[in-house]
Amino acid sequence: MENKFPLNTLGLSHQFMAAHIREGAFCIDATAGKGRDALFLCRLVGESGRVLALDIQADAVAQTTALLTAEGVAHRAQVVQACHSRLGDYAAPGTVDGIMFNFGWLPGGDHTTFSHAATSVAAVRAALDLLKVGGVMTLCLYYGRENGTAERDALLAFLPTVDSRCYTVIRGDFINRTGDVPIPVFVIREA
Repeated sequence: MENKFPLNTLGLSHQFMAAHIREGAFCIDATAGKGRDALFLCRLVGESGRVLALDIQADAVAQTTALLTAEGVAHRAQVVQACHSRLGDYAAPGTVDGIMFNFGWLPGGDHTTFSHAATSVAAVRAALDLLKVGGVMTLCLYYGRENGTAERDALLAFLPTVDSRCYTVIRGDFINRTGDVPIPVFVIREA
């Protein structure tokens, strides 16, 4: 059987979400970018679900809105210009089925604007509280270039401190690839 998800960090994140998110779910694309994850989530949650998409850049909000509108799923989503660290302003604790993060910069956008360690760790901390029991989260850690490694290092230092009685955190590595290979991280809330 052919796998419809590419064997890369984003493809694995999509595969993980597809295995856990069902019709009627409430999901968050915490770093909307061009809107591809928001679109993916809108399709997973179906007509009875909803998606919140956030991005700090006005261009990303516009691109996400345009894509969701063109694909006929904009009615399932709320797209907001806000920092990902403000997730808690838009959802209550224990109400979210799935959250996706892509850390770094907007592909094809302004590479001098990117997510940073302090707000990203705060965002993940907030996201953990928002997840329902059984909820899931993916983190795609893109690093190198303009944003360097500080954000990656801060997130990878924070994640082992997450309460193992409530969450399982899984880190994946592509050990036979070279360069600044993005790192996939998967989180499941168990209690």
